[in-house]
Amino acid sequence: MEEGRPAVAAMTLLSRMSDGQATELRELENTYEGVIDENSRVYAGYLKELLRSGDGISPPELVFPALNGVEEEINEMVDEAIGRGDIGSTNGRFNPIWAEADQSTEFSNGEINEGQCSYKRAPSLYPQRVPPQLFRQPSTETINNRKNIILDAVQAFSSAENSDESSSDLEPDMGEEDRKRPSLRLKTEYQRKKQTSIDSTCSSDLSMIDDDKFLASSKPAPPKDFVCPITSNLFDDPVTLETGQTYERRAIQEWLERGNMTCPITRQKLHSSKLPKTNYVLKRLIASWREENAYSTVTPSLRSPSPELSQPNPLKRSPSPTTVITKACVDGATGDLPLAINTLCTSDVLSEAEMAVLQIERLWRESGAGSQVVSALSKPAVVNGFVEILFNSIDLQVLRTSVFLLSELASMDKLVIQTLSSADSDVECMAALFKKGLAEAVVLIYLLHPSWERLIEMDMVEALLMVLKSREDDSSISCMKPKTASILLLQQILASDHKISADVVDVLISEGVVESIIWSLAADLEEVRMAAIRILVRCMEVDGNCRHVIAGKAKLEIILENFATVGDMERFEIVRFLFELVKLDRRTYNERLLHIIKDGGKFSTMHALVVYLQTALQDQSPIIAGLLLQLDILVEPRKASIYREEAIDALISCLRNPDINNSQLLAAETIVSLHGRFSSSGETVTRASLLRRAGLKKTSRPLMGSDQIDYNQDNSDENLEEDKVTDDWERKMAYALVSHEFGLLFEALAEGLKSEHRDLFSACLISASWLTYMLSILPDTGLRGAARVCLLKHFVLVLKSADDVDDKALAMLALSSFMNDTEGMHDLTFHIKDMIKTLRELKKSYVLANEMLKHLCRGQESCMLEMWNHQVKAQVDCSIHGEVLSIAYFKNRIISGHSDGTIMVWGSGDKLLHQIQETREHTKAVTSLAVLQSGKKLFSGSVDKSVRVWSLHDGHINCMEFHDTKDQVHNLNIANNMACFIPQGAGVKVLTWNGASKILNPNKSVKCLSLVQGKLYCGCSDGSIQEIDLATGTLGTIQAGSKKLLAKANPINALQVQDGLLYSASTPLDGAAIKIWNASNYSPVGSLPSILEVRSMTISSELIYLGSKTGAVEVWSKEKLSRVGTLQTGNNCRVQCMTFINDELLLVGTSDGKLQAWGLI
Repeated sequence: MEEGRPAVAAMTLLSRMSDGQATELRELENTYEGVIDENSRVYAGYLKELLRSGDGISPPELVFPALNGVEEEINEMVDEAIGRGDIGSTNGRFNPIWAEADQSTEFSNGEINEGQCSYKRAPSLYPQRVPPQLFRQPSTETINNRKNIILDAVQAFSSAENSDESSSDLEPDMGEEDRKRPSLRLKTEYQRKKQTSIDSTCSSDLSMIDDDKFLASSKPAPPKDFVCPITSNLFDDPVTLETGQTYERRAIQEWLERGNMTCPITRQKLHSSKLPKTNYVLKRLIASWREENAYSTVTPSLRSPSPELSQPNPLKRSPSPTTVITKACVDGATGDLPLAINTLCTSDVLSEAEMAVLQIERLWRESGAGSQVVSALSKPAVVNGFVEILFNSIDLQVLRTSVFLLSELASMDKLVIQTLSSADSDVECMAALFKKGLAEAVVLIYLLHPSWERLIEMDMVEALLMVLKSREDDSSISCMKPKTASILLLQQILASDHKISADVVDVLISEGVVESIIWSLAADLEEVRMAAIRILVRCMEVDGNCRHVIAGKAKLEIILENFATVGDMERFEIVRFLFELVKLDRRTYNERLLHIIKDGGKFSTMHALVVYLQTALQDQSPIIAGLLLQLDILVEPRKASIYREEAIDALISCLRNPDINNSQLLAAETIVSLHGRFSSSGETVTRASLLRRAGLKKTSRPLMGSDQIDYNQDNSDENLEEDKVTDDWERKMAYALVSHEFGLLFEALAEGLKSEHRDLFSACLISASWLTYMLSILPDTGLRGAARVCLLKHFVLVLKSADDVDDKALAMLALSSFMNDTEGMHDLTFHIKDMIKTLRELKKSYVLANEMLKHLCRGQESCMLEMWNHQVKAQVDCSIHGEVLSIAYFKNRIISGHSDGTIMVWGSGDKLLHQIQETREHTKAVTSLAVLQSGKKLFSGSVDKSVRVWSLHDGHINCMEFHDTKDQVHNLNIANNMACFIPQGAGVKVLTWNGASKILNPNKSVKCLSLVQGKLYCGCSDGSIQEIDLATGTLGTIQAGSKKLLAKANPINALQVQDGLLYSASTPLDGAAIKIWNASNYSPVGSLPSILEVRSMTISSELIYLGSKTGAVEVWSKEKLSRVGTLQTGNNCRVQCMTFINDELLLVGTSDGKLQAWGLI
């Protein structure tokens, strides 16, 4: 038996030869036979001569003519191969299949011309390597080192086969192509036989092949149905799966324990991991065959794996080399691997190198990736060989195999990463392959740890998103899945520059990749789960609208279970993710999520948070405390709670710590968010909600940014229920905050209001205003006094001197809550003077300001006078055009009519009474100016018996129409299709735009008119007032005139109708110059006891202005009917006309040609 072993080993070696190697071996055998024959003839002649002549003849020298020639040829070819190393090297690497970037490469059946290779193949879809002339040529020492490395790799796998020189019959048929193809394997074997010193000193990385294997191979081969396809040994305990395939029980059990749920042969999914009973029929057949053939198998040893075979990479555990599957495969793999490595590193033929890659991958899987195999494949020469394949191959299977092997090696040996990272072009090549669709390349890119700048530079984002969107094959046994690597790289990019990451998130959301990230929250690896959390947090920061998708699909229970196992930094990232997630725009959704967070884990989330809060960093505490407090509020807030106490204490501690501004700001912003109202993007709308409560008018300026809020009230049952839930949450949260330590939070917020940091001041102001306002809603437990002591002076200061109008409004809202109790009102009286001026400014935009003004001035005459104090804002003298007879406000322009027929246009706002235009279309005095109710047209009436219609374009008025009235026009009033005015004679003339006219109330001498909603009110010279319905022509008397002939006339000089009340102005002969009537039933309502002879009148929302013939203008309170002031427009002049603009500016025209603008101080 011992004698047969070399023959078996020789047959094994010969069976692995290629056709070209077999041809060269045959030529070598023929040469050897010729040398033996020649030396035999010479020796035969020597023996004849010796017999004939006797002793004294020297033996002949051996003759080796053919062998010497072969040796020279081999030495020349080896030198030629080394010379090719000079040409095909870059960065110290041997490139056997170089492809020039600037010329096409041809593959000519492996022919070598003067040391260079030329491949003819299809153009590659993948990147070509940089031309060699761009790199420094390697030195002779580098080439020798590379040669030694290759020789070492081959010698490392030496086995019993190396010593066998026997041969067997080779196939006689060889193609012409095989004869031309160089065979470096045979040359390497020949050199190994020459270098006996190397063979004696080189130790093998793998164990020698067991001789028993060769003995077993000489026995009759068992039927293939008796052999396990996994172990390649006879079945000992066969089991047949549901797919019909039979395996050794221990082997298939190990296969399933590795996490596989598919049949190894058919790849069909198995419905159960439970193995069936033994196939006894097959087992009996195998036993019978063994008896007949005296066959015995070598049972794999089950010794414990050695320590040096431990797997360094945590991402993938290599199977033990002593397992059933590995032991069955490793023996057959160790002999083929050196030859495959040699071919990969030395072959000049691309197809041979590609086949070597596939063979290495097969051997890798069969051997179970043992440490010896990893050590041999991790050598720089071998790694570079794989890289050259990536640069030159266009075979997708080969490319994937090369990437797979490099990824596995890189995950196990840092030397591989160093080798790959030494050349930038290698990383760029892998990135190019990845972007072209080779998804597996992303794993290798991740293992090389490129910087985020490099990832951005290589434009990796789009390809990463494509991998995340794709459906991944779960049967992959790589060290890492492409989706896993893509998520880790994407997280690295998003943790980079803020603007770049925002752009990436925009693409990520628009491409719909968020859902793929959400599924990664349940990944097996903690690193992947944390990367997904970081990505989702960044998405919510950039585009908060994605919260709904995340909240609806994320499995929070898995995240909560991770909280107990991760480190402190990862814990904070989880808390931050949950805190951001519960910022949905519907309170009911938020509370549902909070219940899941509170009860979803296997442990107490609140307990874990409070323990973590006690050891957390200062700048992390506000977020943790905010989430903990929200969870605690889900329970009855009036009950004592250690969680609530710890959370609020943490917030107050952060607010009082000026050394860390970030923690102060985070604490204040956290309190603002606890209000519980958010926009669709997750931004808090606490500020906007408070401004609405201050009575922000719809016509005032719009809110900006996150303060934008929808004013449309949807009264559906769902929204009403939502509002109820939100209000209930707000009350519970506010009560918990203000009741802690009897208002201790107010002291901390007061300190924040002193800050010069704008963001911190604003957040503290919003928080303090909200909580102070809520005191007016919550039951009074004495907390209002605590808030008043801490905050009242700060609110007054903000109201008085803040630059931002909204800040003043927030302070006003807070101060209004102090007006509900006696002590608060008493404290406010000391600041009334400071408050009134600001409240008058705020009442233009906020209803609450007006209510507070009334409340503060109630019963205080001095306060009333102070509140309605006026001053001249602007004044112009246009006496050159005579008296100012009429004023109108038209499209942000002030229009004045003068006695010489001139119409002038003036600016408003910042350019108040700045002249813009002067026109004189009328030939005589312009007595009236009227604006159509729609505000689109301006009408002017004149004593030149005409009415003109004007439009405004580019700030200038232009006459559009002219109407001849046949009568002088006084006191013009306009309806949609008609004009009413006082003619020179009796009555009122009504003129339609088609030219028709008629006289109404012809028996009265009308002095003034007022047209409201189709009702024409006439004030007459005899003191009577009539109402005429223009639609029906009916006439009603509101006040009868004087019938006594000797009685002094008391004419009605002005009429105004507002809010259903009719105001008439005349002389004070009967004790009241102004009388007020109910316009619907003509009943008297009140009067103003002015002593002036009122010639003109205008009314604002709160004040009544009376112009007299002496130039004085009295100001009366509309609500209290009391005089609050007098304005003096000039001396020896009459107030001819007045109008009020936007309830804030009074315009007065006088007989001395002056135009004045008055405003409240």
